[in-house]
Amino acid sequence: MKVLSIQQPWAELIVSGIKDVENRDWPTKLRGEFLVHASKKFDKESFKYLSIYGGHFQGKTEKDFLLGGIVGKSEIIDCSTDYQSGWFTGKYGFVLRNSKRLEFIPIKGHLGFWNCDGEYL
Repeated sequence: MKVLSIQQPWAELIVSGIKDVENRDWPTKLRGEFLVHASKKFDKESFKYLSIYGGHFQGKTEKDFLLGGIVGKSEIIDCSTDYQSGWFTGKYGFVLRNSKRLEFIPIKGHLGFWNCDGEYL
């Protein structure tokens, strides 16, 4: 199965079903399910912004987020350059649906889409 590494807190917003698009500087032809991997890097600036202005993560700190493993799955239904969502800010947006949280599986991440074989699932 394909996997995409995403920094926290963005991965949390996706697996919670809140964020419906993943912004990237590159397009994808991939359609269908993929696993959401929370990278080891935490986006502190975005966390602060989302907490203050977005009202997300009430009472949470950086330590409440899982890092360095698979945290959920989602489905890509389109890759758009003009998606009508408040979450779309990128050059390309991977349009998502059916996102859900999975039990955490620690595993090293990679850039771009990468393959995860059945031994981790």
